[in-house]
Order: sequence, then structure tokens, then C-alpha cells
Amino acid sequence: MFKKAPLVISMTVTAAALLATASSASAQDQVLNLYSARHYSTDEALYTDFTKATGIKINRVDADDAGILARLKAEGTASPADVIMLVDVARLWKGDADGLFAPIKSTLLEKAIPASLRAKTTPDGTTWFGYSTRARVVVYDKARVQKADVDTYEELGDAKNKGLLCTRSGSHPYNLSLFGAVAEHIGDVKAEAWLKGMVANMARAPKGGDTDQIKGVASGECGVAITNTYYVARLMRSTAPEDKAVMDKVGVVFPNQDSWGTHVNISGAAMAKNAKNTASAVKFMEYLASPAAQEYFANGNNEYPAVAGVKLSNTTLSTMSGGSFKQEALPVAAIGASQVKIQQMLDRVGYK
Repeated sequence: MFKKAPLVISMTVTAAALLATASSASAQDQVLNLYSARHYSTDEALYTDFTKATGIKINRVDADDAGILARLKAEGTASPADVIMLVDVARLWKGDADGLFAPIKSTLLEKAIPASLRAKTTPDGTTWFGYSTRARVVVYDKARVQKADVDTYEELGDAKNKGLLCTRSGSHPYNLSLFGAVAEHIGDVKAEAWLKGMVANMARAPKGGDTDQIKGVASGECGVAITNTYYVARLMRSTAPEDKAVMDKVGVVFPNQDSWGTHVNISGAAMAKNAKNTASAVKFMEYLASPAAQEYFANGNNEYPAVAGVKLSNTTLSTMSGGSFKQEALPVAAIGASQVKIQQMLDRVGYK
């Protein structure tokens, strides 16, 4: 099984080495240099099938979103990167704003990917596309918290939940995007007051990842927490007794079903500004919108497909939401653009 290389190793792959690989195959355009922040071992099948179908070899560099964007800036025009895969709209927006992506024209992608899940299309094309979504949901302790008290994001800042809330860092991209979405819905003044209320409701200082928040609820350390759906689905699909015990204690709610809907974030891709293998890049990005690739996202990492009409065989996703759920209709690009403003709010209210 594929295992992600440690960051220190992945990030020391030299640009010269990848450029040499790209140069040797440039005549046939049968290579793709991929910088990926998707650290999911199940994606290996996704890449293998693309190579089998097209004959295009993928050279991959793994790192986190911030590391990839920093590397692209440092490499400049010497960068060998062709396609960039990132796991949060705030990072995609930042890379686009920094001029690190190149627009592409693809009728296939513009038809397959909803406008709300991609960058704005200009006469030059579209710079990035979302290929999978994940909902940001609330988990709660079924023994001491009522679902009705946590079925909206706004209630997380209500005094009735004082001493119960656990989250990862407010500055993590997943939370920056959620908070940006809430600000779009209720306005900046109310959003900052809401964030201040969340700080007052903390059971402990923000720490850990999303799985840690779920386990914190199950252990009794927290009464309510925020997590992406694929973390919940992993525990639901696990056969480990300890994971089953966690999910026996935890309830899941898709917030704001009676108002604007549950916040969704994306995993997406863009063609690098200085891509050398542009034809391969477009082929790969179009492949990611295919039914087969969309199914990989769903079954491999418990993500929802971005392409409408793709039927899921992963029943855990539908079980979790009770069949289906109302998603917010905000364009994700607008959410990404609010990250600086939201970080300033977090600083003012002391949300670490």
C-alpha cells in the first residue's frame, strides 16, 4: 500500500530532477509532474488508473498546502510542476491570487463542475476546479447534549453551550473557510460576536485535528465539536472496537438545514503557471471529473463528488446525513477570498 513520504523527504525532491524527467519525455508529452497536498493512500489507485488509460507517467511531490504554495513561489519559472492539488478553497484562492496558476479552457470541465465549485471563468479560461466536497458538520455527546441545541453553527457561540466546545485551531484552513462562510451569511459584525462567543464556550484550548475533536466528545472532554464528514465516515467504516465505541457515543448533525444549509469545502486542482506538460495537465484535470475518478474520491476518502449525477456506492455517506442534506449555495471562491478578514477577527477575539 502506498504510504506518503515524510514531508522532509518529499520536499527535497529537486526541481532539476523533475525538469530532467520532463525534458526526456517532452517530445511525447507523456509525463505529468504533480504537486499534491492530498495525503490519502487510497489516491494511489486514482493515479495508477490515469497512467493505464493514457500512458502518462505521474511524478508526484507530496507536501501540505502551504508548503506547496511556498515551493511554487521559490521555484518561479524553473518550477517543473504541471498540476497542483490542494485540499481547501482558501489555499486554492491564495494560490490563484498570488498568480501561481494558469487558466485553462475545457468545455468538459465547465460543464461537469458546478460554477459554485470552481474559480470564476474569464475569457482566458478557468484557473482551478473543485473535484470533491466535504461537509463541515457538528458532532455532539449524545448523553449530555441535545441535538436541537447544536443544529446550527450560530448556536456554537451561544451561552447555552458554555464549557462544551472543542475545535482545532481557528486558523486552520478548514475553520477559516467555515468562518468565512458564516460571515457571508450573517455579516461581519455578527460573525465576530459569534467567534467571541465560541471562544467563551471552549472546553479547552484549540488543539489537534478533526479526529481528535470527535474522540474528545466521545471521552467526555468535550460536549460538542466541529469536523469534516470524511473523518466521521472513517470511524463509521472502521471495524476497530475502539472506533465503534467512539461512534456509539457521538451524534452527528448537518447544521442549518432550516436556513442556508451546511457549509461544504472542496479539494481541487489547478494547472501551474509555468507548466511544461500542458496537454498532460488538461487530460489529468479532465480525468478527475470522470465518473471513475469521482467514485475514487467517494470510496477512497469518503468525499462527496463534485460532479452531479455520480451515483455513490459508499453508503456510509448517505447514512451519515440521513439520505441527503441541504448544502449552502455560496460560491466557494467568495469564501476563500475572506480568509485575511477572518484571521483578523480571530486575532481580535483571541481564538487561537
